[in-house]
Amino acid sequence: MTTSTSEIARPEFLEIELDQEPTPERRRIKRKTINTIIWFVVLAALTAIVLYPLIWLFIATFKPSSEFGQNPGLIPDDPTIDNYFKVLEGIAGVPLWRFFANSTFIAVMAVVGTLFSSALAAYAFARVQFKGVGILFAAMIGTLLLPFHVVIIPQYIMFQKLDMVDTYWPLILPKFLATEAFFVFLIVQFIRNIPRDMDEAARIDGAGHWRTFFSIILPLIKPALITSAIFTFIWTWNDFLGPLLYVNSPEQYPLPVALRLYNDQTSTSDYGATVAVSFLALLPILIFFIVFQRFLVDGVATQGLKG
Repeated sequence: MTTSTSEIARPEFLEIELDQEPTPERRRIKRKTINTIIWFVVLAALTAIVLYPLIWLFIATFKPSSEFGQNPGLIPDDPTIDNYFKVLEGIAGVPLWRFFANSTFIAVMAVVGTLFSSALAAYAFARVQFKGVGILFAAMIGTLLLPFHVVIIPQYIMFQKLDMVDTYWPLILPKFLATEAFFVFLIVQFIRNIPRDMDEAARIDGAGHWRTFFSIILPLIKPALITSAIFTFIWTWNDFLGPLLYVNSPEQYPLPVALRLYNDQTSTSDYGATVAVSFLALLPILIFFIVFQRFLVDGVATQGLKG
């Protein structure tokens, strides 16, 4: 029995044609790829929008002061690095490194004071039973509703009578007195998630509150402490109003206050130097946040966990 050539070729043609039809799995992969591309484009556009001010600030550091107000474009017509040389020379007889050192000292001391006092206050509210603990805790939370501008004048009068104006004490001393209610509340919520069985076991072994706090509670609240340290450092580094009120000597200025010196020279403004020192002042914050970002995410994420 013989078969024709067309009868032999037809099944193969049909098989090839069937293989070319997209399967449901291929359709899903294609749809997933398209969705990924769309999300990537959207996120890239949002990232560009968010980062545009930082990019503009960096490129503007290479603009001469004469181009500000005349060249609205992003790219400078006559790029220069003279702005960085002006900034490195300092201003008002004070070198730039001194401003960085002042900001670093204030920020580091603020972090140490906030962590120490807030952790102790949080342990007292969360673990120590005493009369009026609920009222005191509610009063502390109530201080979050007070704007800083309401207490400026009373605080200034108090520090002036203590002869602490033109020093760093008004900026550092309150940090050691648990005045940051936000961080106290954050650590209190973290401690409350720790099982009390650990405290009771330590108490049975003869440990008091101090030993329990330093040996058991403190290591377990490390994510909350790191989160508090990050926010305290960033907020203190960027603080302008506090140093402006209490610090009068240029050699003691932190960076945010020193920035205004570049706009108060004989009624003129050196915009090139201003944007250059602004970008340099922003770098420590960016580096600090990038290095400790993982700890910040861990600290916030573990707030939802129950011990």
